[in-house]
Amino acid sequence: MSNNCDDLDDIEDLIAPGDLKPSDRYNNKKDVVFRGKREKRILIEENGNLEENSNHKSIIPGTQTIYVKTWGCSHNNSDSEYMAGQLVQFGYNLTNEKDRADLWLLNSCTVKNPSEDTFRNDIQTGLNNGKKVVVAGCVPQGGGSKQDYCKGLSIVGVNQIDRVVEVVEETLKGNTVKLLQAKKVNGKRRPGPSLLMPKVRKNPLIEIIPINSGCLNQCTYCKTKHARGDLVSYPPEEIVQRAKDAFQEGVVELWLTSEDTGTYGRDIDTSLPELLYKLIEVIPDGCKMRIGMTNPPYILEHLEPVSDILKHPRVYSFLHVPVQSGSDSVLGEMKREYCIEEFERIVDFLREKVPGVNIATDIICGFPSETPEDFELTMKLCEKYKFGSLFINQFFPRPGTPAANMRRIPANQVKQRTKRLTDLFYTYEPYINNLGKEYEVLVTEISHDKKHFVGHNQFYEQILLPMKDNLLGKCVNVKIIKTSKFSMEGEIIEEEHQWKKVNENINENLLRKKDIGNGFVHDGNFVETNGEATNSIQRQGIDKLHLISLILLGIALSFKFYFEYKKRQTFES
Repeated sequence: MSNNCDDLDDIEDLIAPGDLKPSDRYNNKKDVVFRGKREKRILIEENGNLEENSNHKSIIPGTQTIYVKTWGCSHNNSDSEYMAGQLVQFGYNLTNEKDRADLWLLNSCTVKNPSEDTFRNDIQTGLNNGKKVVVAGCVPQGGGSKQDYCKGLSIVGVNQIDRVVEVVEETLKGNTVKLLQAKKVNGKRRPGPSLLMPKVRKNPLIEIIPINSGCLNQCTYCKTKHARGDLVSYPPEEIVQRAKDAFQEGVVELWLTSEDTGTYGRDIDTSLPELLYKLIEVIPDGCKMRIGMTNPPYILEHLEPVSDILKHPRVYSFLHVPVQSGSDSVLGEMKREYCIEEFERIVDFLREKVPGVNIATDIICGFPSETPEDFELTMKLCEKYKFGSLFINQFFPRPGTPAANMRRIPANQVKQRTKRLTDLFYTYEPYINNLGKEYEVLVTEISHDKKHFVGHNQFYEQILLPMKDNLLGKCVNVKIIKTSKFSMEGEIIEEEHQWKKVNENINENLLRKKDIGNGFVHDGNFVETNGEATNSIQRQGIDKLHLISLILLGIALSFKFYFEYKKRQTFES
């Protein structure tokens, strides 16, 4: 045996002279038919006929159409705009017509049960219609990924939105990708991806900037904490640069958002007022900034500088400070970390220092420990201050929160309390005394019924205006001719040549469309969402990254065919 092995100089010596040659073996198999694995075909019913689902017609990355839907707060909307921006940059088309889309990207909110229910229903609807589905947002990040309706689906976590293109691409190939890990740089957790990523705005006039993620509270009813975690702030220079870029792209209104803007900077040795003063310096005259929601404990120590900032002409005199209950006992059970006296101090101070300031607040009706006496304290608080914006919510037990394990109040009592507070809210009209007054108004939106343009005065009060050409993005003087519970109606009291164009970078062409709420804007160019893209990147057909991927794909296929050809020649010889 050892001698035979010693005589073996090459592996080819194992073949004896009389053995069949490779070419003979190949010729013996002429009658064998090689069958490739058949692609699974998904048929959907359309107009009474079964047609192949378009999801499987194209395998070239970046050529498909994506439908994006968002639930929840402005932070979630900002996340969707960033994800849409990356998808557009890679070459994907965006659409508002869900039936035309190849893939649905659903960005969820975990605050209330109803929003999660509609999210779950939309997932099932998409799958039933043969669509690929990618889920994002606070529901899967906060533990919802373990729910049965999320199993088998690709997930983009709230800290991984910069990788949405990878997830979409793999999902369209039939793979499942789940990215839920935290974003870290040099071992330190970041609030999220860079703020300087490409963005596709739902409204070309409004820039939403998340200034921090997470919070410092441990509210017993809150599920968002499970998704967003503890406070992590963006560096002020990154936020300021994002604002500068936005104004260069034609934005006229800046929204600062987070789970709690009042906590900004506590983790990086700065503060909210310091950031606000820096932002004011880069806001053009006539443009505005809206400060997002802040919880009472973290605004108390900044009352002086915040009141000074709210009086600035480039900042709306508006602040959202949720109180949730008028009872100290209930606030303790909620772990809200403040008492009613402190909340009242905030409201009284701001109303004294900032005349006309608009303070919005939230109330939760029917929290498990709320007694009838506790609820009467809430009624008394709301009757005392008559908030112009009052967000009334029934308590929803969110899975995994301490409040979900508390003994609940009977549903009929919760509904009765909600109705009583709602009835109280409708007993007064906050704008009735504004009839006949004149305001300078920045026009940025379209009303839900598509019949009016919407502008806001210094106090961020909603004023409806006629839909005149060239009005969007302008600052105009109006006279109030009608008031209602939630808005005012105004007439413009100056000629068109007197309207102020507050940002010279506004693209007038895209604003003439009068459907800005149904489109997206990327790099100052309008992107229609009816499946026909007019964005400059998409008009070129493919962006640079997409073109490179196609070239690499072509090279790979060329090499594959070449080696298969050479291999076949070798067998035949």
